[in-house]
Amino acid sequence: MNIAALILWIITAAGGFVLLAKWVTGGGIKPDNRTRLPAPVVFAHFAVAVVGLVLWIVYLIADVDALAWISLGLLVLLALTGLLMVTRWLPVRAGNAANAQAPETSFPLPVVGAHGLFAIATVVTVLLTAIGI
Repeated sequence: MNIAALILWIITAAGGFVLLAKWVTGGGIKPDNRTRLPAPVVFAHFAVAVVGLVLWIVYLIADVDALAWISLGLLVLLALTGLLMVTRWLPVRAGNAANAQAPETSFPLPVVGAHGLFAIATVVTVLLTAIGI
């Protein structure tokens, strides 16, 4: 289960990286952008994901149960910030004219959906690993 969690986490991270790259190249970090996604939230989400993934890898190597629980806690934080971002992205996706120039208009729906589904699967597998299943 722990290797499955690692694979799911890497796939989730790949999708997240695609979305981050589209957001940045679309002007998400420019001061005059029309993004609905606050840069601190976007970059904190990315940073916590990287830290959590590294801790999960260390857990796999060291087999220290506390690291599995810390990783799970970070995943819960990631899920909350991810939900915040998707709720702010939905009006953009719906075509609200006020958000027509937002950099996140270029997010491919399949990537957003897959990122969310793989994230849920990652949380579940990390939880199952942490509780010893």
